[in-house]
Amino acid sequence: MTNSSKNLDSDPIRLLLVDDEKDFVNILSKRIKRRNIDVAKAFSGAEAIQALRGQEFDVAVLDLKMEDMDGIEVLKMLKIMDPKLAVIMLTGHGSAEAAVQGIKLGAFDYLTKPCELEELLEKIMSAYAHRKQNE
Repeated sequence: MTNSSKNLDSDPIRLLLVDDEKDFVNILSKRIKRRNIDVAKAFSGAEAIQALRGQEFDVAVLDLKMEDMDGIEVLKMLKIMDPKLAVIMLTGHGSAEAAVQGIKLGAFDYLTKPCELEELLEKIMSAYAHRKQNE
């Protein structure tokens, strides 16, 4: 079995989706769930940290610009709590600087919003495969 077929014939990938834009999270969550990926939603950095305290995730998709906490600060906390968590950062502000900083702090990759669903799904699959290789 290849890593890319993992989501088709075995346990679903456990994804934490973190963004303070509730409509975006709800729509994206519905679309991702159709791909046999378990999605937990967090609408703030604090909610993301709480979610990780209560459950283990394979991959997190994390918005860099949120009202309650800076995405870089959330990334730091998530990586302390679960160093192997594969984090994909989303930035809607074209901030390459913040994305580079995130990569240096252990993020797996980043995407600029708006992004195509297929591109995000490919990143999630790659991040999941990377996590499994490093377990």
